[in-house]
Amino acid sequence: MKRFLKVGLTGGIATGKSTIAALWSARGAVVIESDELARRTLELGTDSYREVVQAFGQSILNNDGTINRTALGDIVFSDAKKRQILNHIVHPRVRQMWSQRLRECAADTGTEVAVVAIPLLYEVGAENEFDQIVAVGCSETTQRARLVSKGLTETQVVARIRAQMPVATKMDRANFVIWNDGSRDVLEQQTEIILNRIKETAHAPQA
Repeated sequence: MKRFLKVGLTGGIATGKSTIAALWSARGAVVIESDELARRTLELGTDSYREVVQAFGQSILNNDGTINRTALGDIVFSDAKKRQILNHIVHPRVRQMWSQRLRECAADTGTEVAVVAIPLLYEVGAENEFDQIVAVGCSETTQRARLVSKGLTETQVVARIRAQMPVATKMDRANFVIWNDGSRDVLEQQTEIILNRIKETAHAPQA
């Protein structure tokens, strides 16, 4: 009898987590993006929105009243204490949301694997919530190039990379590692192999 598996997907910024999540989704895994949940918690009118505006001021708002994520990012990625304040507001709510979604998946007998993409999985101490953890890495040169291509300045790039746990540390602690520094074909091969190995554990006899 197969068992339901919860998989945590993590890695450094701009390492390709969303791409891998999309590939796994196309192969039948349920994928939950914590970044998308975080965006929902900061929508206009939510409790999180009000707390963040109170903590960081009107300067983080767009003309329509929505939160300017780049402006907010510039503040928190340059100040560890302010980043901690934001995380304290947002992460508990995000965790509640993906935990509830996992419970729903576990109750669905047709779901075999559910993947939660959490960039700060280790930083927020969520590793014990998962059966398997996959870490995605790439060289810092590649990280920088990808972030610059998205319009970030060199200062913004450095601040965002330095604010996270080193990629190598995340890879050392994970059950599986995907190295995304090559071609799309190589990435797809890695993701397929690892998803298959994870699915095999769902059918393995339990000790």
